[in-house]
Amino acid sequence: MERGLLWLPLLFIFFWLAWQGSREYQKVEAYRIWAEQFDRAKYDIYSVLGQKGVCLTWGKPTPKGLIKLETFSLLDVQKIRLLVDDKEVDTEAPPEKGRSIELEFVFSPENSVRVPFTEVPLAAQWGKHLQQELQRLS
Repeated sequence: MERGLLWLPLLFIFFWLAWQGSREYQKVEAYRIWAEQFDRAKYDIYSVLGQKGVCLTWGKPTPKGLIKLETFSLLDVQKIRLLVDDKEVDTEAPPEKGRSIELEFVFSPENSVRVPFTEVPLAAQWGKHLQQELQRLS
């Protein structure tokens, strides 16, 4: 009887982990289907980002699909900044880590979009690529 009571919490933990894995799988599957329409796409737990030509679409992944999708054109972007802990950093020499990692697309001094990332190197890579695209378009 005592051994059964000891195993009961482990059984609950196992089912909880299986449920969490199923939810994450649903997110990734929704992203996979969504990303097929783009030339370049990224997925992480904070956001999804897709590029098709000069149009960028980003949103938030959930088990039921992607939500809060927004689309904008690189032609409207004046500047792209890599922000780590709310400070602008160089995409060529970014820090290794940070708590808050975002690419900021500045349209005007009072209008911008911030796309969150989980890893600094991934954000820096996207920042470099999109800055090159922006320069090519100018």
